[in-house]
Amino acid sequence: MMLAAILPAFAMTRIEGRPFGDFGLPPQRIFRRNFWIGSLWGIAGISALMFALHVAGAFEFGSLALHGTRIMKFAAYHGALFLLTALFEEFLLRGYSQWVLSRGINFWPAAVFLSVAFGYIHKSNPGEAKTGLIAAGLIGFFLCLTLRRTGNLWWAVGFHMAWDWGETFLYSVPDSGALLPGHLLNSTLHGPVWLSGGSVGPEGSYLVFGIIAGLWLAFDRIYKSRCASSCGADTPVRSL
Repeated sequence: MMLAAILPAFAMTRIEGRPFGDFGLPPQRIFRRNFWIGSLWGIAGISALMFALHVAGAFEFGSLALHGTRIMKFAAYHGALFLLTALFEEFLLRGYSQWVLSRGINFWPAAVFLSVAFGYIHKSNPGEAKTGLIAAGLIGFFLCLTLRRTGNLWWAVGFHMAWDWGETFLYSVPDSGALLPGHLLNSTLHGPVWLSGGSVGPEGSYLVFGIIAGLWLAFDRIYKSRCASSCGADTPVRSL
């Protein structure tokens, strides 16, 4: 799926006469500073949510489900899995699609449209619910802000990968309704669905909206616009 999303853009670079990096993933920035900072924010964000759920009595860490070298093996496996997932979803909905739509209807209207689409595509996940769909859409909208301020998708890719890795492997809870094998802990979620998230997992908890708001406010304060003075208010920022 990642290749299906990214490879056609390489053909469009010839048609458009533009470097591939203009579509959000400049190769020279792969695994550079923005990616790792985004990863730290992703781990911090999901950790804040899980600890809030723990304090509220809706999450228990439980015992270790893995031991020895299996911990490292599954940690690496899930890291690779969610890196591919992040590359696919970010480029599909905040890469070339965002770039094209921004040219027609400007950046933020395009971001709203594609964030709604991002939430909607999670509807087919088993165990997903309306609260989780809204949360996914709002996280997608936050990642549009990171694209706007950093100039490319590497911060968002790092965040997306780390958030999913932390949710699925580190804290071992459902991620948008899916609980994958090879998780670290025998953790449990309990309590009312509005608090615990139920079958959706933490993204179905009402507490996730406070975390998203906090992420938006913190990022907006720390990352000021890098748009040049000649850049219009609704013109997408070019890759750094």
